[in-house]
Amino acid sequence: MNMSFFNKAKRAADQTPAPVAAVSTSGPLFQLDGTYNLDPSHTQIGFVARHAMVTKVRGRFAEFSGSASTKAGLVDPKIEVTVQVPSISTNDEGRDGHLKSADFFDVEQFPTITFSSTDVTAVADDTLRVAGELTIKDVTKPVTIDFEYAGAALDPFGNQRVGLEGSTVVDRKEFGLTWNAALETGGVLVSDKITLEFEISAIKAA
Repeated sequence: MNMSFFNKAKRAADQTPAPVAAVSTSGPLFQLDGTYNLDPSHTQIGFVARHAMVTKVRGRFAEFSGSASTKAGLVDPKIEVTVQVPSISTNDEGRDGHLKSADFFDVEQFPTITFSSTDVTAVADDTLRVAGELTIKDVTKPVTIDFEYAGAALDPFGNQRVGLEGSTVVDRKEFGLTWNAALETGGVLVSDKITLEFEISAIKAA
């Protein structure tokens, strides 16, 4: 068993941040410099919820924008992301319609989800810890996400790309997403704990 993967999954589940390791200031994260914009065609912002206590439902947002900027050495880093909630998709039109309704996201009143970083720190040579404020339905809560740095590459079109992957767990009720239904066998239809997943590809601005 890959114990490193197991430990990362456990930390995501219980929201315990990974311990800070010895970090080399000459490592790749400290070499990043400039502004990087999310590439929507190669980025996924998604979520996982437990359904009926026994299985999982996965969804994603198809429309979003965002950028990250920093000076070399992770000086003055800043990350901003805006998600268009009506673009939600779980591969089921009926379920998507319910999620857009006032029972959940109420997209007519609250069409966007936003994230703004408050602190960005390298906690390992390949791990970036991003703390910030997540706003859903005009409710703002602090969240922390550990991103694994996948590296940088120059693509065939001359774009300088960076890749990161991360996840965190939030309690949807804290953001006013309180709808649920009781099951005859006990428990509820939708879990309170939701895993947010991020697979990021960002392009350096010219």
